[in-house]
Amino acid sequence: MICTTIQNRTLEQIYDALEQCEMAEIRLDRCGLTAREIDELFTSDVPLVATCRISEVAASEPSLQDPSMTPQSREIKAMQIAEKRLVRAIEAGARYVDVELEAPKQMSKRVRSAAHENGTVFIRSYHDFNGTDSFEALKAIVEKCVYHGADMVKIVTTAHSEEDAARVLSLYEWCRGKDADGLGALADGGLIAFCMGETGRQSRIDCLRHGAPYTYAALTEEESAAPGQWPASEIKKSVYGDFRFISDAEDGSPLEMPSSKSFAQRAIIAAALAEGTSHLKGYTSCGDNESALQVARNLGAEVIQEGNILTVKGIGAQSGSLDHETLNVGESGLLTRMMIPLMAQIGSKPVTFTGEKTLLGRPLTGAREIMEAFDAQVRSEGEETEDAPVRVPLTVHGPLKAGRAEISGKHGSQLISGLLMALPFADRNSSLVVHEPKSIPYIFITLEVLKKFGVRIGNDMLGGRDFLESDGDWSLCTEMVFKVKGGQKYKAADIDLEGDWSAAANFLVAGALFGRAELRGLDTTSLQADLSIMDILMDAGASLSQVDGDKGDIMVQRAPLKAFNVDASNCPDLFPIVSVLAAFCQGTSRLAGVGRLANKESDRAKAIQEMLVQMGVEVRIEGDEMVIEGHSLAQRLLTGRLLHGGSYTSHHDHRMVMALKVAALGADGPIEIDDEACVSKSFPQFHDIFAAFR
Repeated sequence: MICTTIQNRTLEQIYDALEQCEMAEIRLDRCGLTAREIDELFTSDVPLVATCRISEVAASEPSLQDPSMTPQSREIKAMQIAEKRLVRAIEAGARYVDVELEAPKQMSKRVRSAAHENGTVFIRSYHDFNGTDSFEALKAIVEKCVYHGADMVKIVTTAHSEEDAARVLSLYEWCRGKDADGLGALADGGLIAFCMGETGRQSRIDCLRHGAPYTYAALTEEESAAPGQWPASEIKKSVYGDFRFISDAEDGSPLEMPSSKSFAQRAIIAAALAEGTSHLKGYTSCGDNESALQVARNLGAEVIQEGNILTVKGIGAQSGSLDHETLNVGESGLLTRMMIPLMAQIGSKPVTFTGEKTLLGRPLTGAREIMEAFDAQVRSEGEETEDAPVRVPLTVHGPLKAGRAEISGKHGSQLISGLLMALPFADRNSSLVVHEPKSIPYIFITLEVLKKFGVRIGNDMLGGRDFLESDGDWSLCTEMVFKVKGGQKYKAADIDLEGDWSAAANFLVAGALFGRAELRGLDTTSLQADLSIMDILMDAGASLSQVDGDKGDIMVQRAPLKAFNVDASNCPDLFPIVSVLAAFCQGTSRLAGVGRLANKESDRAKAIQEMLVQMGVEVRIEGDEMVIEGHSLAQRLLTGRLLHGGSYTSHHDHRMVMALKVAALGADGPIEIDDEACVSKSFPQFHDIFAAFR
């Protein structure tokens, strides 16, 4: 990325300048900003670097020009002023803060502490305006910066020869060769090293080629902050050429996200089972949601849709109250797994499930064992052995026998959600112990929906010492215990359906990689597992903001991105789009949870790996982790390593289609997908909304 240095400007002039910047360095030592103006400026969505050199403050601050002041007192006062301005900028929202290596130790410690408390990247910088030292001396300076707490290191020297510039640029290869304990994040895009002077001019671009997160440019040729600095307009042209970035929807309005099908499907079925009439607001159609509506009607519920409001008159279900022989669940894996325990409990006879498309080939791993734990059965048609995986078409034999049961949760949460929806109908209380629970957030969505419809279920999360010390980290939970009171009835409810974070993830990543995006209809207090995309993007360094509370519009835009580690076991639907994100994050990213991907609409781990390899991305699977070697967009452009265009298969997986469409924004040619229509399963509006980007 290109960081434009802004100096000698008023606040209003700075705002005007930011309109043409993808990121900017604000020289607080050269811009006469008040404390209030600093507070206002650093709330900007544009990633900002706060810089305030002590020597510049000492030379220019009017209050320090008293000739009676001693050099020592002037230096101390300048240090105090610089520290105050930097901390103020940090607390206001600066993305980066730059402190020169020569700054006093105590000042640096206080600024670093403020930076880490506020999530600001702490840069230690070294400048040599006279020349370029030996390679060994340069390495020692980098190590000294790291020793003094740098998250990022900036080395800028003056080049008198091409050899000087080459020596500085060779620091990148040296950093990548060091082990993680030596230089930490510097190996993954945490080093900015280039040269000043006309001889060093090209190194300001070459540093991006070597993996620097960003380089510096002047706002105009006349406003250069150092010898050899490019004007921003020229360096952008040299780096990006004709590359086109996305920017908002064409009409300037935020992109409206669809309703969460995780919430919608659960709420539709709960409303169908309830006594009375429910109203579900904010509904948007997709294949899986329509399948849930059809199941609701087949159960006997009356469903009317008016705009985005569903009115559902329920059947007041009870144990054994239905005499259905068949049930079509469309292509929805969630609907299938949810209805298996429900039909076992409220059906009076065996029920045969039918479906379509990718559902017919997907094994329902763990279904037989979970149902047998409650003395119920599920069998596939034509099943030859008890070891054969259950698949649709299948037949469910009930009822569930209430009582205590222990089951494995390692195959996912959906059948467990079905049990939690079914057991309240039983005539006795039940206790359900789930070992190795996965996708825990989705279980809590089920509990939340049940609560809205008048069904209460007690739950406890258990784990070892690491879980207790983590204050409830879901990924460290080893056991869940549910206490279900029998004889409960569902009661009608009026609820608002949340926006879908699974869908939003694609647009958030697109904005973070290739420009900007503004999204509407999301709740950042949601229980949806895919809300994790916000944490993943922040870990990667993306610029995110939200206005007007937890349900306000969300803005994301480009910022320097670095490699990240994430355990996606609880949010497997994020894997395809997060793998695309990792391909553009400098360094080695690790995505844990590969084992959760085998039984989706495709074998997603294999599909993602094949996609990335075809695109020219280095990727490997190590146990349960997918390891992806990423490069910044600037580095890919400068080295001719954009993702490869061509013909790709979606494996008829809606998540793969959406990831491929985002990846196409950073490809060297068009990406053609064999089956784009399968997005209708979860997000039929995707192509239209995606096309709204300018």
